[in-house]
Amino acid sequence: MKALLIVDVQNDFCPGGALEVPAGDEIIPTINALSQSFDVVLQTQDWHPAAHSSFASSHEGREPFETIAMPYGEQVLWPDHCVQGSTGAAFHPELETNRSQLIIRKGFRRDIDSYSAFYENDNATSTGLAGYLRERNISTLYVSGLATDFCVKWSVLDGLQEDFNVFVVEDAVKGIDLDGSVEQAWQEMLDAGAQKTSSDILLQP
Repeated sequence: MKALLIVDVQNDFCPGGALEVPAGDEIIPTINALSQSFDVVLQTQDWHPAAHSSFASSHEGREPFETIAMPYGEQVLWPDHCVQGSTGAAFHPELETNRSQLIIRKGFRRDIDSYSAFYENDNATSTGLAGYLRERNISTLYVSGLATDFCVKWSVLDGLQEDFNVFVVEDAVKGIDLDGSVEQAWQEMLDAGAQKTSSDILLQP
């Protein structure tokens, strides 16, 4: 079986949000169309407590997009975003969510960030997604959403590590692109065994 995974299409990652992905909202019609063609649709939702350790505001004298060393490795410091219960954390109002069968909330532990749909950033704390997919006999994931160079990339890499077949829908993802990070993310995903596809291919009659 196959499933569509929609990563973090939330207000704070779309234009006008606290951590906007340029033109991030432009992929929403494509994702909506894709969701109608899949029997299984899954979503992730960034869901941070206030004063999360990945927020620059939680570290005196630090600015957004600086990096610091955390117990689990290097961490980019972000503007406050996707705070639990906030408008910014809500799914974009144009995203159709009525077909979604599972929503994985991530980043809710104050002391560790979480990019991937499968694991927190320590690469050890599981979200439970892999077990859910296996229980439902889903072997192939089609990944869409935000942002290509962070949460999409890590979800793809971890999905491959868990031995799922992973396709990235090229026209249904957008990236932040810090110093060429989108191009690098694509290279990493493809080198790891991900395959690239498009909505034109998937929506063929």
